[in-house]
Amino acid sequence: MSLSLALSMAAFALAASLSPGPVNLVAFHLGLNRGLIPALRHVSGATCGFSVLLLSIGAGLQWLTQWAALMHAIRLGGVAFLLYLAWRLARSDGALTQNTAARSPSFVGGALMQWLNPKAWIASGAGMAAYTAGDPARAVPFALIFFGVCYLSVGSWALLGAGLRRRLPSPERVRWLNRGMGLALLVSALMLATMSLHGSGAA
Repeated sequence: MSLSLALSMAAFALAASLSPGPVNLVAFHLGLNRGLIPALRHVSGATCGFSVLLLSIGAGLQWLTQWAALMHAIRLGGVAFLLYLAWRLARSDGALTQNTAARSPSFVGGALMQWLNPKAWIASGAGMAAYTAGDPARAVPFALIFFGVCYLSVGSWALLGAGLRRRLPSPERVRWLNRGMGLALLVSALMLATMSLHGSGAA
């Protein structure tokens, strides 16, 4: 694989991973409310979940995206999950707590967010089609590049939240910031619901 192809793959992965979205907003929230180390569970889960999805589509599961009922179910699941997260953020009291076993960020939750995200399916399908052209020899290097870029991208949101954790000691400020992120997740859920109602699979 040429260097130019690897750089192109990395640029695609960066554009898909770094832009604001539910996974990154949750990473930011966890970094702010729990600290960087606990938030990395979510980061790791989201990265691994996406990588498994990417490889699965590369292995031939892209035909699943043609099933309207399946994509509709994924969108509805994503809407429900985002609404739940928005509700949790809106109810936050703004207290910056330490990680506890009962409330700690979840690796599985991070992975689940990716599998319930139609945009992750679309990005995986588009990336595999554009950069591997059905060649398994390219699928694994592409997934490895995406894994590294995705981890750093989502991790940077968690790092940003953890940095603000030291600058926003007031529970009131944190509470309003959490509500703002909850509103952003609510908007994402409404956009996803609109996509579902129109039967669109576009990002």
